[in-house]
Amino acid sequence: MLRPNFSNAWALSWLRRSLITFVTAPVLLAMGLTLVDSYRRRNKKPKPFPITAPETVSVGDGTVTTYTFGKDVYADMLEAIGSAKKQILLETYIWKGDEVGERFKQALTDAAERGVDVHIIYDGFANLVVNPRFKRFAPSLKVLRYPVYNAGFRFFDLRRYGRAHRKILVVDDAVGFVGGYNIGTPYATEWRDTHCRITGPGVWDLKRAFADFWNLNRRKRFRASERPLLLETASQWEPRIRIHRNVPRLWMFPIRSMYLEAINRATSRVWLSHAYFIPDEDFVDAINNAARRGVDVRLLVPQKSNHIVADWLGRGYYSQMLEAGVKIHWFREAMVHSKTATIDGNWATIGTANIDRLSMSGNYEINVEFIDPKLAATMEAIFETDLSNCVPVTLADWERRNIYRRFTEAVLAPLRHVL
Repeated sequence: MLRPNFSNAWALSWLRRSLITFVTAPVLLAMGLTLVDSYRRRNKKPKPFPITAPETVSVGDGTVTTYTFGKDVYADMLEAIGSAKKQILLETYIWKGDEVGERFKQALTDAAERGVDVHIIYDGFANLVVNPRFKRFAPSLKVLRYPVYNAGFRFFDLRRYGRAHRKILVVDDAVGFVGGYNIGTPYATEWRDTHCRITGPGVWDLKRAFADFWNLNRRKRFRASERPLLLETASQWEPRIRIHRNVPRLWMFPIRSMYLEAINRATSRVWLSHAYFIPDEDFVDAINNAARRGVDVRLLVPQKSNHIVADWLGRGYYSQMLEAGVKIHWFREAMVHSKTATIDGNWATIGTANIDRLSMSGNYEINVEFIDPKLAATMEAIFETDLSNCVPVTLADWERRNIYRRFTEAVLAPLRHVL
């Protein structure tokens, strides 16, 4: 009788230790990689990269202008804020308290002082390291700080853990901006990102996206007696422009479906540009299947992003993608932060959602879907410009990677289902 009990106890102890190791090893390795990478990056500046000048094309009854350089989009955003007459709606994930951040803050304050109705949303968690003094706003500004922790006593309600990762600016009924750019000096010149400026009926959908988020989250910040933000938007639809929003609170995640539908319908080319590429298995299958049926599938990602763990997690899928015929390109010596794609010379998307679980099924995100050959051609030209600063990843080179890299990929693999 004693031996079975001893054996059972030993087995349970071994199982417990194995589970603890399985859970903690990836986390500890991720923390170590992050610390080492942070040390190596100290005092290092990214090198200049090729950019595409802003280009405006007509889409339906409006226009779309694409931006690939922070200085260009910031200049037009500040000009729009400076000319505002009625209303400004600004939402950002990161808002640094540096020179560029101060310029935006002052421009918004000046607008409010001349009678413009200014509403601002920013994410509390993303700006924890920003000086608290910068986050003190004039009373004339209506500011909603999305909480660091938003679940309250609903600890197990996963709908309340998503971050406010969107970047939107809407001025009056005239113009709207959306894309990957946060607000801060480094993004003005050091990061390669993509943003767009929309005029016409598409602006109304951006306004509605802002208002819906504001009204969904305003109660904890403002008095219950304050009226919700109501926006009169035209009933006219622009069929060439569609706004897709991930809303975890409502369990709505259409952006992933948008991508999968477009990729599954592709017949000639699928060109993806993403900062962090940690897809789920179904997404990998979709691009692999496209490549196998002869579609020119290209993936452009940073060679070294600002989140090294994301790089390692994404590379765990490289072997099967390369074997399927997907072409992978690493953007060199600078951070590419774009979240874009163009397909078949007729379809494109620009937005805030990365191809990872946090964006696809966790955070508040917004992407614009364009079905227009002129805009798709512009996005293809941008992609080809970016390729001039890339190094291709071949299957032969990838299979020759050393055992250290293979070991790291294997240990970190469980985190793919979380990040």
